[in-house]
Parts: sequence; structure tokens; C-alpha cells
Amino acid sequence: MAKKTLVGIIVSDKMTNTIVVEVTRRVRHPKYLKMVTVTKKFKADTNGNTFGVGDMVKIEETRPMSHDKYFKVIEKIERHTNKKGEKTAAGK
Repeated sequence: MAKKTLVGIIVSDKMTNTIVVEVTRRVRHPKYLKMVTVTKKFKADTNGNTFGVGDMVKIEETRPMSHDKYFKVIEKIERHTNKKGEKTAAGK
């Protein structure tokens, strides 16, 4: 079975070796046929790497590491920038 790969933005990095990634996708409503934005949060393992809030990362499905953590971070796609376009330290 193929592993699921998702792209999302980090919304929390306060746990040790774990981040919370928010994945947003657009789906068509079955009855009203309107495009709806669906957002879901996943906990992902960081393998000791440092990531900041606002960073865009790619996560991949893996075996369950805890009760609700079953993804791991594959790569950082984009670092968080502020309104001026400057890179910021740890997404602050």
C-alpha cells in the first residue's frame, strides 16, 4: 500500500520531537456542488530537527508512534517569512 504524502503549514511546535501540521484541501460538496475548504491537523514526528511555526513541510504516513502521531516530516519546503519578505528565526 502506498504511503500518504501531504503538504501543510506548522501551527504548533511546543511538543518535544513533535509538530502539529495543518493541511488544507478543497473538495466539492456532494449535494450543493460548491467548492469547500477542508482543514485537518496532523501530529508529525520531527526526528530531532528544528522547525518553526509557519514553515511549510511535507509529511509522510508511517507506523503509529503514539496514540495520535502517525506521520513523520520528510522535508521543509518553505521557511516562514514576515510581511516584508524577510526570513525569520523559528517563524517569529
